[in-house]
Amino acid sequence: MRVVAALFVVVFSSLSYAAEPPVIRPKVVVVTYFEVGKDTGDRPGEAQLWVERDHLDRVIEVPGMTHVVRANADGTEIVVVVGPGQIRPAVNLMALGSDSRFDLRESYWILNGIAGVSPEDGSLGAAFWTDYVVNGDLLHFIDPREMPKDWQDGYYAIDKSRPGEQPRVVQGSADDVRNWARDVAHIDTRGTVVQMNPKMLEWAYGLTRDMKLPQNEAMRTLGARYRGFAKAQQPPQVAIGANIATETFWHGAKMDAWAHRWVQYATDGRARMGTTSMNDSGAMVVLYSLTRSGKADWNRAVLLRTASNFDRQPEGMTAEQSANSEKHAAFTGYEASLEAAYEVGSRVAKAILAGEAPATAKVR
Repeated sequence: MRVVAALFVVVFSSLSYAAEPPVIRPKVVVVTYFEVGKDTGDRPGEAQLWVERDHLDRVIEVPGMTHVVRANADGTEIVVVVGPGQIRPAVNLMALGSDSRFDLRESYWILNGIAGVSPEDGSLGAAFWTDYVVNGDLLHFIDPREMPKDWQDGYYAIDKSRPGEQPRVVQGSADDVRNWARDVAHIDTRGTVVQMNPKMLEWAYGLTRDMKLPQNEAMRTLGARYRGFAKAQQPPQVAIGANIATETFWHGAKMDAWAHRWVQYATDGRARMGTTSMNDSGAMVVLYSLTRSGKADWNRAVLLRTASNFDRQPEGMTAEQSANSEKHAAFTGYEASLEAAYEVGSRVAKAILAGEAPATAKVR
């Protein structure tokens, strides 16, 4: 009887072991933030072109994630939908990183989505590789109707008394962006500023800088309305710029001016604004956390944003008229920006899958 019982235990244990699915070790993790409907076959969001064109046909449910993971046949490429906002990306990516079916320690990450752009910085359809992610939420705010008359806006840093107060930090301290090494990713104490790994950034930009990006007549027509903004009227190009991430989808010339000032201030003059979004600060903070826990390597991450809409009104329109003239998933540059996000991002993904990505520095 004991022999039979022992054999049962051995057989049951063997069957249980055999039933465990193999660990998925993706070479590329594509992070997107929204889908409009289904993952395939309808009006696309940020993930759909990746799913359809890269044959990410496997559907994997992950506990704690709000959207399924899509993977190719051998699991070398996956795409996730983790938005909207800043909090959901953090929760979803932490759930992914905590799932024992995935080994992400040597994965490369392509954060890939559409965004707003200032006419001062680019045209609709432009693609920006992000050098700095700046959180635009961790601030004090006083309603402009009640702020001092000599203030340009009501936003100022948590430990300061007025906008633009200097020194922002102690010069040479760990939070002094000017002091950050240029070979690895960095984050400040509060998570307000993230420096993307410059080595990965420069490699991705070098691969894609000469790509021709899609543009249609409606995009050209709207760009022409921004008289005095030369970049808004140019054909879309691949560039490098900072991303400001806020939970609030703001719009207007005054907010655009604030965003430029805040990006400059928060990075101690190291960054210039490229795009506006609602997600990337949350995503990068959790990648840092996963790195610290040995589950990922944020030095292998790049962030690409493509411009679907301008962040302020053109001459002859109010901010309200401009904001309400276009709706989410129907911006003038929506389809072209999705196409650019895939075309530019997939060139980097294919290079990673081919083993051409640069070696990254030791995880920090």
